[in-house]
Amino acid sequence: MRITAENLSWSVAGTPVVRGVGADVEPGETVGLIGPNGSGKSSLLRCLAGLRDPDTGTVRYDGRPVRDWTARRIARHTAFVAQDPAADTDLRVAEVVGLGRTPYRDRWRGPDATDRAVTAAALERLGLTALAGRSWKALSGGERQRAHIARALAQEPRALLLDEPTNHLDVRHQLELMELLTGTDRTVLVALHDLSLAARYCDRLLLLHHGRLVAAGTPAEVLTTERLAEVFGVDATLTTDALGHPAVTYRGPLGTTGRTPRQTRTVHRSG
Repeated sequence: MRITAENLSWSVAGTPVVRGVGADVEPGETVGLIGPNGSGKSSLLRCLAGLRDPDTGTVRYDGRPVRDWTARRIARHTAFVAQDPAADTDLRVAEVVGLGRTPYRDRWRGPDATDRAVTAAALERLGLTALAGRSWKALSGGERQRAHIARALAQEPRALLLDEPTNHLDVRHQLELMELLTGTDRTVLVALHDLSLAARYCDRLLLLHHGRLVAAGTPAEVLTTERLAEVFGVDATLTTDALGHPAVTYRGPLGTTGRTPRQTRTVHRSG
């Protein structure tokens, strides 16, 4: 599914948060949304997911304005995973993941065989089958995050929009998640703080700064030394890792280059 943003702006209490953003995410692309804290990533994602009405501008799915769609129709096309989803519930893990089937059920109908099969597949995809019967309150933060992603997959959307989905995940599960996202044929728009993950796994990057889109393109085009300094305030450059993937190498915050992080101590022993 193609997602298009045309001159999107959104503000809160008169303070602009998203400022005139235009973007075009092609079907099947994995696009990383990057930028410092407070740059507008979460707000932009919510506008693109149809969860927030922009003050100005238009969001289109395959050329059709989303403002004219019902919530159920939107939910059959896109799934949104929040950065820290609310999760105070007495449900079991399988029941939480099964909530992804809600757009396909009548209000009073329980899950059918298709719903159960799709839910089971989503649990397996995120390595949660063994936890299906566990109480939600017994899960760790990382397990809850994986369950919310499984819920999004159970929704069977044409596009996935995820806000910092690697939060709370250990290194292995971060890599597994990014492999999953890039291996799907769905359109994926994912906000990330880890620039090396974004550079390695995303087809293109959208860089936000103070609510504005300041760069868009491949990781090599967006993550220049100059932009890393100007936007993130760091002395860094785009390199390659041991497997030849793009990676960001940091020398330090601007103004501290050359400072040794840990000084070696000389221990004097008597005798």
